[in-house]
Amino acid sequence: MRPNVAPGYPAPTMENILAVAGSNSKYKVLGNESAGFWAGLWHGMIAPVTFFVSLFVDGVSVYETHNNGRWYEFGFMLGVGAYAGGEGTRRAAGC
Repeated sequence: MRPNVAPGYPAPTMENILAVAGSNSKYKVLGNESAGFWAGLWHGMIAPVTFFVSLFVDGVSVYETHNNGRWYEFGFMLGVGAYAGGEGTRRAAGC
C-alpha cells in the first residue's frame, strides 16, 4: 500500500523528520545536496529544543553550516519567527 503523498513529493521518513544540524548531519555526507529552505524552516522551528540538546550532546548544533545560503537562512528565520508571533505581540502593540 502506498502512502498518501502528492505525486512528486517524497514521503516523510524518520530521517527527515528527526533531521538536526550538526557534525553528523545528513547534509554533510559527500554527494548530498546542501540544506535548503525546507531544512532551514525545520531547523528554525526546532531551534529551542535543539539548543537545549546541544548543551549536553556533542555533534548537535542549532544552525546547519552546509546550507545553500539565503534560502536556508530565510527558512530558518521564518521557523524561529514562529515563536515570536502570536497573540502576545498584538497585546504589546495595543491592538
